[in-house]
Amino acid sequence: MAHVAEWKKEEVIELKGIIDEYDVVGIVDLLNIPAKQLQEMRRNLKGKAVIRMSKKNLIDLALEDCNASKNNIVDLSGHMDGQVAIIATEMNPFKLYKILEDSKTSAPAKPGSIANDDIVVPAGDTGFEPGPFLGELQQVGIPAKIDKGKIVVQKDTVVVEAGEEVSKDVAATLSRMDINPMEVGIDLKAVYEDEAIYTSDVLAIDEEQTLADVQSAFAQAFNLSVNAAIPTDETISTIITLAYTRAINVGVEAAILTSETSEPIIGLAQAKMLAIASAVAGKAGAIDDELAEKLSNVAVAAAPAAEEVEEEEVEEEEEEEEASEETAAAGLGALFG
Repeated sequence: MAHVAEWKKEEVIELKGIIDEYDVVGIVDLLNIPAKQLQEMRRNLKGKAVIRMSKKNLIDLALEDCNASKNNIVDLSGHMDGQVAIIATEMNPFKLYKILEDSKTSAPAKPGSIANDDIVVPAGDTGFEPGPFLGELQQVGIPAKIDKGKIVVQKDTVVVEAGEEVSKDVAATLSRMDINPMEVGIDLKAVYEDEAIYTSDVLAIDEEQTLADVQSAFAQAFNLSVNAAIPTDETISTIITLAYTRAINVGVEAAILTSETSEPIIGLAQAKMLAIASAVAGKAGAIDDELAEKLSNVAVAAAPAAEEVEEEEVEEEEEEEEASEETAAAGLGALFG
């Protein structure tokens, strides 16, 4: 670093100190963030993350010097766009990205700024009375007319497509309509953790879909564990219950009398006896009076019992739906704490 200004050497040393101190180090873009909002963002991140603005070449030097102790961290140099700064934290990279995204606020479009998404002027009443503003709208391609004494936009109109530059006229028109289509905030470009570089497209996960995927994976793993009889803390009770139920079924089917199977075996035998009696009941002298009375009682009890079963099934379905909703809500709460 011969023939280099002393302040630059000191800056590289300070940058290296920050990079070495924290496990998670990222590159952020602070371009177009007003000073007041940037100060507020710094306050919100106090105690959570450190942001240090510097020149790109000095950050490059610091990353190169730290690459020996933090393998691959020098790869962050390929993600330095805009007004660069480093951000250092002990937070999970995905949590860091979410915090920075949630802190972004809407802002007016400035002439020359690039639209990240399509800028749309919605259809409807603008609140302006007839006047020169009607011509301004039409001049920037917004279909407008006078309706009931007000200037009305006739349909949703894209005035700037994503990736295009905002013109001076469009910026002025949007400002007058109080449309703030731009987003101001700390833009995390890439972050380093444990020798891996995570770019913003990797960090931008769909939380609802991810949660659904985790729940589905858990259900599939649970079923696999139970069906393969692999005991875990979560499945052991279900495996034992299933084994017990199967053992009872085998005992009943094989007519092996035990304290658990005697009642269902006797009940099954009685049901079969009544079924045979019912089949031959039409033949004279086939069954005695006692058996005929039992068949009669069974027939009388069957009708109201069937109605009760239908009502119980409906109630059970409603209870299952409520229980399912409560379980899902509890799962979401547990995951997001």
